[in-house]
Amino acid sequence: MASSPGGHASVSSQKSTLWECSRPKKLQVTEEELFYMNCRAAYLTVFKSSLESIMSRDQLCLVLQKAGRNPSQKTIDKYWTPQTAKLNFDDFCAILKKEKPTSKSELLKAFKKIDVNNDGYILHTDLYKILTKRGEKMTPEEMNAIINLADINVDGKLDYIKFCKLYVATNEQCLKTALEKLEIDSKVRLQQLGSHPEASPESGVSPRIPRSVGQETMLNRGDGRNSSVQLPARKHKSSVSFSISMGANSCRNAKLLEPNSVKEWQCAQSKGCFFLEENGEIVSHQYKIHLAQRSTVYLTIRPLKLSQEEGLLPHWLPVDTALYLLKESEGPANLQLVCFTELRNREMYGWSGELGSGLYYLIPFTTGCWLKKEKKHITEEAKLVCRGEKGELFLTKKFRSALSDIFDIIDLDGNGLISLDEYNFFELRTSGEKCDEDAWSICKENFDTKKNELTKQGFMDLNLMEANDREGDPSDLWVTLQSMGYNKALEMVEACPFVIDIYTEKCRPRIKAVHLGSGGLPFEKALCQSVIDKGDAKAMDSQENVFLHTYKSDFRITSVLENKSENKVVIHVNNELSKNCVNNRSLSIFAVELAPKSTTVCQHVMPMNERQEWVYNCVYSLVS
Repeated sequence: MASSPGGHASVSSQKSTLWECSRPKKLQVTEEELFYMNCRAAYLTVFKSSLESIMSRDQLCLVLQKAGRNPSQKTIDKYWTPQTAKLNFDDFCAILKKEKPTSKSELLKAFKKIDVNNDGYILHTDLYKILTKRGEKMTPEEMNAIINLADINVDGKLDYIKFCKLYVATNEQCLKTALEKLEIDSKVRLQQLGSHPEASPESGVSPRIPRSVGQETMLNRGDGRNSSVQLPARKHKSSVSFSISMGANSCRNAKLLEPNSVKEWQCAQSKGCFFLEENGEIVSHQYKIHLAQRSTVYLTIRPLKLSQEEGLLPHWLPVDTALYLLKESEGPANLQLVCFTELRNREMYGWSGELGSGLYYLIPFTTGCWLKKEKKHITEEAKLVCRGEKGELFLTKKFRSALSDIFDIIDLDGNGLISLDEYNFFELRTSGEKCDEDAWSICKENFDTKKNELTKQGFMDLNLMEANDREGDPSDLWVTLQSMGYNKALEMVEACPFVIDIYTEKCRPRIKAVHLGSGGLPFEKALCQSVIDKGDAKAMDSQENVFLHTYKSDFRITSVLENKSENKVVIHVNNELSKNCVNNRSLSIFAVELAPKSTTVCQHVMPMNERQEWVYNCVYSLVS
């Protein structure tokens, strides 16, 4: 499970007093420190080390409760699927970034929906019907546990105002207790790694409550049983430090230069887009390239410039981009890295060199340092449709502008029209299904087309028809917009459209989009190989079975871990001494578990502000 780059509000909103209750006042606590300490504190109430893994649904539920959450069954199902074998501490931190604690006001709002008399009480009979018959149903035993709490029940009624106070206080106490236990061992706190004190975790579990407003409630499950996993404490076996100081505007040192005669070469172009998934994974269009003969080639990728409000820069402009070129070796299952873009000129990244004839796979890539889940809270939802004086629906100007940009993105060949193949990439992204030939024929009959392809006006009318079919309800339109990376203010913040150009000196290149998804294992191997081939290597143990490979360019640093041994290893990573840096994991400290005979990308690091010096200072510790 990939780390997701969301904000830390889910923990910091529980008030910094939970931390400050035991931390000396003279120390300054950053938001990231507070987040990390809350994560570790909760984790170490259930496990003896942050290197142990969550091995069951019950453990996941329990450790989330210790972090002040009350996860519903639906929430647990989201993170513990039938394919999940275990989750590590890094995964746990990513979950906490996404799952915010339920506030007292949210609870009261939920209960008031079912308080028919508006007197602060709910009859047990009504509560029983709602919580055992609707939404995520409670069992009679779970229901009895609530109504048997003497302080919040009287005369067959639940005092839900007192219940909400009890719920919030219990959640905060769980987290406060966890922090106090962690503070007992200052060495553990400073080291950010090690065994938890032998004291057993508290047995108390937060009361279960309705999470969503209204009567169809999602209810929390799980019990207070302690984890049965008792692994021994682990110690650092060896450490490797890496320190690289990069000057301000260092990306200008090795600038991308186009060949002198490139304007006389033949060119092929295609557009595409990076999309950020809910789990933090980044997917994109992927391509096949065909060269008829050996030729000098110039490859570039850059963000696509779309219509923007005057004076505003696109949200995706700072997103780093790259291209990796692969070729089949002894069959399609075995792809070998040919080259990747290493140079840069402003927002454009590129590579030039000689390639032989044949078929290549082209995979766009971004580190995830800048394309991250949005932290911004939208206070007012943009309007998509309005009604005229006669009651007819029309699309708002702002929505039409967004649709125009979406059209330009999915028009991969840039001819101003949408073919069936191009439209199907859009459909797969927004609905998960393709449009067949019959449906496309109907589309062409009802909407403006040219040369059997959909025009921009036809695309606008298609969306207007959808709005009319829903009688002005914009819900389905928002599904489309959010799938394309837009937030509720109609800003594209979780996608990055791009343009790829291929110039060849001796033949006409052909490029075709063939897939929309992640690069998968072949790309992961190619990415690791690029770092191993081009980077510096350091052995992390005396047997030289575990290696750290570090690749440095003027604009990013990537580390890859390689385990040549027959045993699993765990690497603890500490970036706390780095300055003016951002990484793709959004955590300064984390652990990476490495399977036997495997390699994995540990992290990508980039400057937070390129106009200032940035220092990459990282300690990688092999844990026994």
